[in-house]
Amino acid sequence: MRVRTGARGRTVADAAVAVAAGVFTIGMLREGGLGAAEPGYRELDAFGVVLAAASVSPLLVARRFPGVAWAVVAAGTLALLVFDYGLDVPPGALIATYLLAEAVGGDRRRRLAAAVAVAAFVPAAMTVMVLERQPLLSMSSGLFAWVAMFALVWIAGDRSHLRRQRIAELEEHARLREQDLAAQRRLAASEERIRIARELHDSAGHAINVILVQAGAARLLHRRDAGRSLRAIETIEEVAHGTVTDIDRLVRALREGDEPAGPAPADTVALEELVDRHRASGLDVSATFHGARRGLPSGVAWAAYRILQEALTNAARHGSGTADVRMSYGPAAVDIEVSNPVGVRRRSGGGLGIVGMRERAALLDGTLEAAAGEAGTFRLSARLPYAAGT
Repeated sequence: MRVRTGARGRTVADAAVAVAAGVFTIGMLREGGLGAAEPGYRELDAFGVVLAAASVSPLLVARRFPGVAWAVVAAGTLALLVFDYGLDVPPGALIATYLLAEAVGGDRRRRLAAAVAVAAFVPAAMTVMVLERQPLLSMSSGLFAWVAMFALVWIAGDRSHLRRQRIAELEEHARLREQDLAAQRRLAASEERIRIARELHDSAGHAINVILVQAGAARLLHRRDAGRSLRAIETIEEVAHGTVTDIDRLVRALREGDEPAGPAPADTVALEELVDRHRASGLDVSATFHGARRGLPSGVAWAAYRILQEALTNAARHGSGTADVRMSYGPAAVDIEVSNPVGVRRRSGGGLGIVGMRERAALLDGTLEAAAGEAGTFRLSARLPYAAGT
């Protein structure tokens, strides 16, 4: 739709230019030239109007057929000179020359042919004037003016072509760059899903082992200790329910992977220990924890751990050596907020690490926001619900 609107707009503009050039040409012919009328010029008549129209009407199609339009305009202009009309300045030929230079700028052979044609037109026009009635010496100033005008409009058309070509190249570069960034974001999200798959694999394997052990204990204690057998069965139910919940929330985005994911964090203590490790590595971390320590569902524990780990790593890598961590263990979700000063402003949601963090939060029906705030501070805020829909 935008292409059609642009083409319609160019057509209207071309029509306006052609009409303006025609009005200017007819007005000049009626006055016998620019300035004071000189004797000897032919007065404007119907035939002059036809020739004037022929010298400007091809401008309507000059963008589509620049060579043909310029040739017709040049012929109409020469005809006005041959029949001794007062054409001091040829507006149609100048505009057609501009459009011709703009159109052929990218083709060396066509550009050379067009330049030769334009260069031959000016002496041809001057020759017609001399043969008609004007002495050569009196034409020197007019010849210089015509050469200057046609040279300037040719250069302007050629520069316009180069500018449009440069703009097209920049737009193409921006498009390819955006495609590359989009591919990188998809790759980062895919890699994050692979890591989540490994973590879920380890978590599910651990849960199944617990279920097997508790099931065996329940079977052995069924007759000797009914109470302990019941507690083992309750443990089986609790572990199975939590594992099914994790699988239901995460398996939709999983991909296969081979590398081990390492020991899984099980509760909020692992998050506090992660802060302590970054503090020991040299990062000046001020941390505030609200709420009692508690166990976390496997998917939430992994997501919180990875998000906090990535945020602190970014603070150490891109910041000035300090970070402020605020964590809240609420009844329905764990909230993580990390802020740190940065030397160079980062774009909101810019890095691929943030793409991965946002992917983790989304898989848990949570949210993650990352943006550069005022005074050069980068702030990351995440909310991870313990259960979907909370």
